[in-house]
Amino acid sequence: MRVLSETERGGILLIEESKRACHDISVVLGFLGEQVTATERAGWQNVAEAKFNDCSDVKLILIGRYRSRTLDRLLQNVDEWYRGAPIILIGGPDVLEDVPVIRRERITATLPFPPTYQPVLDALHKAKIYREYYQRLQPRSNVRDYNMFRSLVGRSSSIRHIRDVMGQVANTEVTVLITGESGTGKEVVARNLHTNSPRAGKPFVPINCGAIPPDLLESELFGHEKGAFTGAIATRVGRFELAEGGTLFLDEIGDMPLPMQVKLLRVLQEQTFERVGGTRTLSTDVRIMAATHKNLEDMIVEGSFRQDLYYRINVFPIEMPALRDRVDDIPFLLNELISRLENEGRGSVRFNSSAIKSLKKHDWPGNVRELANLVERMAIVHPHEVVGVSDLPLNMRHEPDDCNQNGDNIVDLLMESAERDAGQRCPEKAVNGKSVNLLPMHGLDLKGYLSNLERDLIEQALEDCDGVVARAAERLQIRRTTLVEKMRKYDMQKK
Repeated sequence: MRVLSETERGGILLIEESKRACHDISVVLGFLGEQVTATERAGWQNVAEAKFNDCSDVKLILIGRYRSRTLDRLLQNVDEWYRGAPIILIGGPDVLEDVPVIRRERITATLPFPPTYQPVLDALHKAKIYREYYQRLQPRSNVRDYNMFRSLVGRSSSIRHIRDVMGQVANTEVTVLITGESGTGKEVVARNLHTNSPRAGKPFVPINCGAIPPDLLESELFGHEKGAFTGAIATRVGRFELAEGGTLFLDEIGDMPLPMQVKLLRVLQEQTFERVGGTRTLSTDVRIMAATHKNLEDMIVEGSFRQDLYYRINVFPIEMPALRDRVDDIPFLLNELISRLENEGRGSVRFNSSAIKSLKKHDWPGNVRELANLVERMAIVHPHEVVGVSDLPLNMRHEPDDCNQNGDNIVDLLMESAERDAGQRCPEKAVNGKSVNLLPMHGLDLKGYLSNLERDLIEQALEDCDGVVARAAERLQIRRTTLVEKMRKYDMQKK
């Protein structure tokens, strides 16, 4: 990511679909000396992250005229991205009626369209006050923005908490102990912390302490001299030397034998070591991160883990949540895992809504690793198909399979949505013992009504799929070319 000059910092992000509106607004703001970055709603975050060096460089976010449901989703996404940015809405005071109360505190002003000099000037002043107030409330510490850790997929409160605590420790030199069940992504956290630390330009060296025989672990960590033992035909450097200046990740440290724990403790305390069979003392400059799925405190009571080593590595603990405790992240994890498969050329697959509901009810003893294995298996067994409940392994079938016969195609979705919306506005009449909806007294433009619903559903599908047309077409269960034609019909931007 490029570094911005001082004159580029503190710009305004404008989210608006109309090119004419973007031009008119940019002219007024440019006259006031403001830098404006204009983008459409689809992919706005990618544009912002490419333009601005950090979220805090966004002076304010100016949002154009959108339907209430679209506006609500957009405000929610902006809120999750950066709470420090004040928001100005275009459309006059009436537009606030469609904004939920929980999000109104971020709306510092509204602007009429076309914008004029004095209202814009007043809105900029209010935004400045909000931004200064927000910054005063933030703790005076070198905390990195949790959005830096984007490979930690999910929006649940637990995963957002993990990003927050990672932001507190990434820029420091303290030792981190990452705990959690197997497959929860402990190494992902360690790699993220290294990537966002001052040591990012140096090596990240992992070693699994439980996968190496005890008699070879010392040589793996510290290296050995030629002739130190049978088979040592040449001098070999260990992981500490390989990680010099960077990060050494000790995975499954709970499996480390007690004699090695003593030697590791000495290295952590004195920052020196000797190779196996050597006499020369070597200095080391590495940051230690450790991980385990075991309860080290119980192991201390049992006598299988040293208490002094535990206190040395447990300076900053991070506990990873199990997947069953954040099942709402499963759709996002599926999208990420499928994207990786596609990028690596190893096939593709999709899951329908019933299958995803079923997966949310699974216990996931293998956590994210088990989910990744499922995606790979389904991509082999059902390549480029939509997986239903009946296609899942038997132990993961916790929902009835609707076989996509309950209105999952776009036409049925349109009709169901039309019926629901009409039911809220039309009187009811009993027919054969059933309650049915009647048309409004003044009639209904069905063609226009369905067109608006179709556009909304397409917008939602594109938003959920980050603007990727092929994925949105699969989600709507129509051909990609059909979706492209409909996007052209509604003058929607293709990514």
